[in-house]
Amino acid sequence: MEASASCKVVLAGSVAKSLLAEVAQGLQRLERPPFLAGFLANSDPAARMYADWTDRTCKENGFIFQLRNVDREELEEHILTANHDDSVDGIRIIYYPIWGTRQDQYLQQIVDVSKDVEGLCHRYVFNMYQNVRFLDGNKLQKSVLPCTPLAVIKILEYLRIYNEIIPYGNRLFGHFITIVNRSEVVGRPLAALLANDGACVYSVDVTGIQQFTRGEGIKNKRHDVIEKKGWTLEDCVPLSDVVISGVPGESYKFPIHLLREGAVCINISSEKNFGPSVKDKASIYVPSIGKTTIGMSNNFKIRKRDIDTEP
Repeated sequence: MEASASCKVVLAGSVAKSLLAEVAQGLQRLERPPFLAGFLANSDPAARMYADWTDRTCKENGFIFQLRNVDREELEEHILTANHDDSVDGIRIIYYPIWGTRQDQYLQQIVDVSKDVEGLCHRYVFNMYQNVRFLDGNKLQKSVLPCTPLAVIKILEYLRIYNEIIPYGNRLFGHFITIVNRSEVVGRPLAALLANDGACVYSVDVTGIQQFTRGEGIKNKRHDVIEKKGWTLEDCVPLSDVVISGVPGESYKFPIHLLREGAVCINISSEKNFGPSVKDKASIYVPSIGKTTIGMSNNFKIRKRDIDTEP
C-alpha cells in the first residue's frame, strides 16, 4: 500500500503478489506448465494492452500463453478447435464486446466447460446467479467465477471488507456497494456475487438503478433484483461504503462530491473513472485491477490441472 494525503492507494500488484504466490506453489505439483490460449478478435487498444499484461504475467510466473489474433468471423471455429486440443488447458477470449450482440454470449457458451477460465459458459453462469458454489456434492471443486468480478472480490478480501468473523457466504452483510457498470461480462455478475455474499448492491447503468439484495436479514438463499425507479447516483452513492466504477471511455468521470467520507473506491475500467480528488474523500483507492484479474485466470488453470492429474 502507498500512503497518499488522506487515503491509502492500493495497487493491484500488491494484491496479485499473494495470489501469484499461491499459483507458484501449485505449479510445483504439476508435471508441465499450464497452457493458455488467448483469442484477440477486436482492435481496441485496451484489449491489446490487456493481452500484453496477460502475456507478461504468464511468462513471469511459469505459464505458457499464446495470443492468437483472429478475425471475429473465424473466432467460433478457432474456439471449437482449441476445445479439442489436448495441449490447451485454458481458453480466454480477450476483451468484449466482439460483436456487441447476442453472438458474444453464444461464443461464451461454446467454450468447453473444462477449459473456460472466464467462468462465462452456461453451467458456471447458472451456478453464479443461483448462488451454487460447488460443482460436486462433496464440495471439493468450486464453481469457476468470471475473472474480473472474482478479482474484485479478492481485492475486497485483501482490504478486509469481507468480515471473516461472519460465516462463509454472508461476509459482506452490512455493506452497501454501488457498482457503475451492468455489463453481462463484468457489472451484473459482480453485483450478483457481492449480493449473494450479503451486501446490498446498487447496480447502475444508463437505463437506471437496480438493487441486488438477499432481503432483510439476508434471509434469502440467493439475491433478488429490485428496480429503483427514479433513483440516480445522488440516491445510492451517499449510502455506499464501497464504490466500484467500470465505465469505458475517457470522457466519463465519477462525481466525487457524492462520495461519503471514508468510502472505498475501486476503478475496474481501463480508463481512469475517478479523478485525483478521489483521494480527498476516499479512505482507500484502488486505481486498477488488471494484474489481479490475470492472477485469477492463472489460479483457475492450476486448479483445473490439479483435478486432471489427481490419482
